[in-house]
Amino acid sequence: MEIRSVTLFCSPELTPARVQAFFQATTGRFHCPVQTRRVALPSFPDWWTGSEEPARLVQRWREAGADYVSLGPVLLRHDAGWLGRLPDLLGAGDALFASAEVADCAGNVDIGRALAIARLIRAASTLQDNGFGNLYFTALANCPPGSPFFPVAYHDGGPPTFALAIEGADLALQAITGASSLAEARQRLVGTIEDAARGLVAAAKALAEEQGIAFSGLDFSLAPYPEEARSLAGAMEALGLPWIGASGSLLAAAFIAEAIGRADFPRCGFSGLMLPVLEDSVLAARAAEGRVGLGDLLSYAAVCGVGLDTVPLAGDISEEALAAILLDVAALAQRLDKPLTARLMPLPGLKAGDPVHFDFPYFADSRVLPVAGPGVRGLLGRDESIALTAYHGAE
Repeated sequence: MEIRSVTLFCSPELTPARVQAFFQATTGRFHCPVQTRRVALPSFPDWWTGSEEPARLVQRWREAGADYVSLGPVLLRHDAGWLGRLPDLLGAGDALFASAEVADCAGNVDIGRALAIARLIRAASTLQDNGFGNLYFTALANCPPGSPFFPVAYHDGGPPTFALAIEGADLALQAITGASSLAEARQRLVGTIEDAARGLVAAAKALAEEQGIAFSGLDFSLAPYPEEARSLAGAMEALGLPWIGASGSLLAAAFIAEAIGRADFPRCGFSGLMLPVLEDSVLAARAAEGRVGLGDLLSYAAVCGVGLDTVPLAGDISEEALAAILLDVAALAQRLDKPLTARLMPLPGLKAGDPVHFDFPYFADSRVLPVAGPGVRGLLGRDESIALTAYHGAE
């Protein structure tokens, strides 16, 4: 287990000295490695004037100790014209992240905004030859502020707070391996999470009191790293699946996610399963073998996790096809009343089935996933917003 990020949520006006003091105080604070320190700002259309060059903005926050900065989302209440500014921001380097709502936290799904975000994804895919522009962008559906994982992270605009994003897929694999029953595997996983959380929370509360910045919780998501010992898909297979994508995978995902829900710790963000295709070596391999597709990933999102993440797609995928994927994610988020995201990565020059390789230590090799159908049209392709109520059964 590692801490993917200590994420500080603050306004752009927080003084660099205070930010630097906070991040310096995190050094050696926790009982496991801290990979990065990040700053999440409020929704940027509410404060960004464009007077500061993006490169200078990054430099200012890096001098204060932040490795990455989230500019927050373009929300449905913002003019869609703000989306047009994102390619320049996303192209400013490897430290700025941003997002945009396709569905808000009040049950609204905006079809026109889905098409606009699809155009943005297409534009961002060409910012770098390898298609990395969309690594720094995600679409949001029913995502409130306060999640410490990027690119979804953004601040609510109030006093500064901080949260921890946990990379803990190895905990699931260790708990399941060697268990003699599902009950034992669940007990071991819940206990492991609670034991780890207890030390993290104690250290975080001491840090909060010392620095005068409130601790808002742990996003104890079982995020993977691209090696077998830290694969969440590997943990699912360890339950008895012949491979992730086979029948039974939905139960495996639900079982592990439910164990996280049973664990007692102060939680924020997703606190679920993260199945990013390119960041999980086993999942990437199964996708390359044709055993896992978009439909599978959407079904797992329904019972566990984050949505669609680092999904490699054909470089010439149409805006209508991208919008259709975004709308499916939005529908799940609203009907299930849970936060979901979609980080889709069209890769220039590649088509469905082509091998995918990046000279990037955080990505595993895979293949471009196929997409069913040409995309939305007719009534589903109109510039229109609709409200979807959450499903609560018979009332």
